[in-house]
Amino acid sequence: MVDAVKAKVPGEPAPVSSVVTVPGGPAPAKPVRPRKRRRQWLPYVLLIPAIVMELMIHIIPMLIGVMMSFFKMTQLYLGNWRQAPFAHLDNYRLAMNINQPAGKALLHSFVVTIAFTVIVLALSWSLGLFAAVLTQRPFRGRGIVRTLLLIPFALPIFASVITWNFMAQRDTGVINHVLVNQLHLTAGNPFWLIGGNSFITITLVVIWRTWPFAFLMMSAGMQSIPADVYEAALLDGAGILTQLRRVTLPMLAPVNRVLVLVLFLWTFNDFTTPYTLFGDTTPAQADLISIHIYQNSFGTWNFGTGSAMSVLLLLFLMVVTGLYLVFVNRRTDSA
Repeated sequence: MVDAVKAKVPGEPAPVSSVVTVPGGPAPAKPVRPRKRRRQWLPYVLLIPAIVMELMIHIIPMLIGVMMSFFKMTQLYLGNWRQAPFAHLDNYRLAMNINQPAGKALLHSFVVTIAFTVIVLALSWSLGLFAAVLTQRPFRGRGIVRTLLLIPFALPIFASVITWNFMAQRDTGVINHVLVNQLHLTAGNPFWLIGGNSFITITLVVIWRTWPFAFLMMSAGMQSIPADVYEAALLDGAGILTQLRRVTLPMLAPVNRVLVLVLFLWTFNDFTTPYTLFGDTTPAQADLISIHIYQNSFGTWNFGTGSAMSVLLLLFLMVVTGLYLVFVNRRTDSA
């Protein structure tokens, strides 16, 4: 028999409890210990594979590229990097000196890339918004239409760009066949992969591949806009354009902040599309900076100068990204 005896002595605090065990009675029950908390190190262990892959694929190659930008790394020193002479900031001076051929060519490539990025970003975002608005309300076959619109983004990039390369051929391409033989818009077969038309070609191909992603992102964002808001705006006499300007775009602002930044980085750094479309002989009119850096590194075997150009590109993108984030979040705590 177990009795809990409580006693209070004058002048002393009363004990919480005392347990008295009667001889021959059952043993007192052991106190129940609280369950062990989940070990705090488990999330960090699960992050180790991702951290290792990030180090191997991005961080370490980036640090090696930064190191190479300070050496005169040419094909003569590929077998033994330690023998390459230290170049201090000569590679950076060569890349930024617009009075020299290398700096002038880099500036030209930078201007072409800026124009290319602005056009692709503006048209891709506009087409994505237009398609998202048209397919926002339910109608028969909406799922099929959305699937068809996402096909350019879902196709493998190499296969789709190779198809565009065949279509843009001067003598056998379907583009010239339609323009010359069917629509009679041109007198002769124009070149689409060389000369001034090469900029038009690369811009159209990237827009064709990019705008479905903008459509996908904005369609997902519009699903969170309540239908009551549009009904209230309609009762107030707001037309389609007013609803778009006063309701849709303000409520899509968080999506557009991320979308514009992602489209900018993807387009500015695009290498696969121009390389697959033009090969090693990229026309000057379509000399995007990613291709320009590649040709200065592997075409001339001057990896030091190519690394310096890559570091300058990285710094430019970091500055632009930081300014963009501060600008779009200037009224929030995250600024």
